Amino acid sequence: MIWQDLVFLVGSSLSIVFLAPTLRDVDARVPLATSFPSMAIGAVYATTFASLGMTFSAVGSLAAGGMWCLIALFRSPPRVPETVLTRPEQVRLFLTDLGRWGRRTLGRRRAFDRYVLE
Repeated sequence: MIWQDLVFLVGSSLSIVFLAPTLRDVDARVPLATSFPSMAIGAVYATTFASLGMTFSAVGSLAAGGMWCLIALFRSPPRVPETVLTRPEQVRLFLTDLGRWGRRTLGRRRAFDRYVLE
């Protein structure tokens, strides 16, 4: 066993300790966009450490990935099937704001005019 194996094990153990309150909190909502990649990274790290012969690091990373898996299962927000990501009003408002910003930014002839001097 090398000392790096213990360092990674301690890091994985700390992440499990820090994730435990999230798993215990009934009101916690962690998006799948956060938990799923973290779970996948834990599995990839576990495989990598195992292939390098770093058994303790592999077990720690697998446990951290398992913790993220539990968070994904029990603490992800419920899916709403009728959720629309972009509505026409939102696009119109964005384009209006973009036009205002462009007129304000590009409408000035000198960069010096952007600053107030006393």
